[in-house]
Amino acid sequence: MPTPPEPPLSDLIAGADLTRTLDAVFVNAPLRDYTERPRVNDFTLPVLGMGYLATYAASRGFNVGLLDAEAHGLGIDTTTRLVNDLAPRWVGFNLLAPTYQLSARIAAGLHPGIKILLGGHHAKAMPTEILTDPRMARCTALVLGEAETRVAELLDDHQRRAHLPGVLWLDPTTGTVARGTGQDSSHHLAPDIDALPFVDRRYLTQDPHHDHGRREANMVGARGCPYNCSFCGAAVSANPDVTIRTRDPHNILAEMQHLRGDGVSAFRFVDDLFLGARRVIDQMMTAFRADRVGDWAVWDATGRINVLHRASDTTLDLLARNGLREVALGIESGSQRMLDRIDKRIDPTMARTVCRRLTERGINVKGYFILGLPTETRDEIDTTVRLVHDLWDLTDTLPGTFRASTFEYRPYPGTPDWHHLLATGRYTPGQLLNYSHVDLTDAGLDDTLRDRDEFNFSVNLPLAEAPIDYIRAHLVTLAREQHARKAA
Repeated sequence: MPTPPEPPLSDLIAGADLTRTLDAVFVNAPLRDYTERPRVNDFTLPVLGMGYLATYAASRGFNVGLLDAEAHGLGIDTTTRLVNDLAPRWVGFNLLAPTYQLSARIAAGLHPGIKILLGGHHAKAMPTEILTDPRMARCTALVLGEAETRVAELLDDHQRRAHLPGVLWLDPTTGTVARGTGQDSSHHLAPDIDALPFVDRRYLTQDPHHDHGRREANMVGARGCPYNCSFCGAAVSANPDVTIRTRDPHNILAEMQHLRGDGVSAFRFVDDLFLGARRVIDQMMTAFRADRVGDWAVWDATGRINVLHRASDTTLDLLARNGLREVALGIESGSQRMLDRIDKRIDPTMARTVCRRLTERGINVKGYFILGLPTETRDEIDTTVRLVHDLWDLTDTLPGTFRASTFEYRPYPGTPDWHHLLATGRYTPGQLLNYSHVDLTDAGLDDTLRDRDEFNFSVNLPLAEAPIDYIRAHLVTLAREQHARKAA
């Protein structure tokens, strides 16, 4: 059977003017090499962080584009060839632990004249290891943290790296890591998020997109998280450089109205704080009510169970009237020992109460769960499975719905869990970083698991007391049960 032709570059490189020299292409590496098995799910969340970088760089006059290899389901060789054919001055990678090896393969295959720019959670957690990786030998700058202003400075003149805070590179003479400095660094390390231009959606694949009859866009309302969940890359202890701050409500509303002009009437706030702090909720809902958002839009957001548990009935009623459609909650486990271990600051009873109070008001709930947490037993996994069923049963007759999204545990560098696991002496960093894709979809033929195919990866270590096969059997069962409930 002949190989289908590749889409034209103009369909793959978002936002760039391909008739002119490209200053930079930002590459979102695929979660696996799709040459080996095609991508089976048909939607991925947009890379808003890269969208902000590209938008700000363009506002400074640079011709930049974004290649979302994950969204397009590209293979490694195809991605490398596309970038080389474009011959940009710079290529930027957002390094994440599960995709690092794929990013490194792409970087190693780039033409020698292309400068490499690195950032992301993995770059922050392991900068020395990355800069000394031979595949990253041509890295000109590794940027720690929020990078909009520093990336623009580097695109203008890479020699400025010596005067930019939080920019690292490998000194070619000494072979050691060098670091830029900056006396007035606050505007680089914590840029004014209300002064940044709104994300230019031309740089994003599938955003806005159509969902359930509405045109939907993803947004960020805040940066940073004050919590320290042990498994999370956003944990406050893993991000000491991040100043936690929220956008002004009127700035958020202005972006929503801007997107409304493009036919958008549904929004998803993907940051940790939108419904994660009482002060933020009060400020946002006061502004939403004044702007009558609930009359023309619906929106989803991530919430914190402990915060929503303390919220009054009046506050929850106001959320519903202002258009709140769904709240994503990190419930994680039905075991109190596990919840305490990962520092969630909640208990299963709180989760039940919050889910009931929200769904009573017609607000849907998406609950995230993790199976196979370090030291977790079979009984504790069974307890989590029972909690999922309890929440389904609890909300079945209520106006809102509850859906469960369950994942196999995997460790991420820089998190509290990462340090705890290394401290046991049982594992090496190489073992904890040995991510591989796990095919739970029966070679892509199991429709019940298609939507979660991009999230199925593991380090295949016995971190829990429960066997890996036991964990995955429950993962598949819950996914199939959730799919059947949705279909019904």
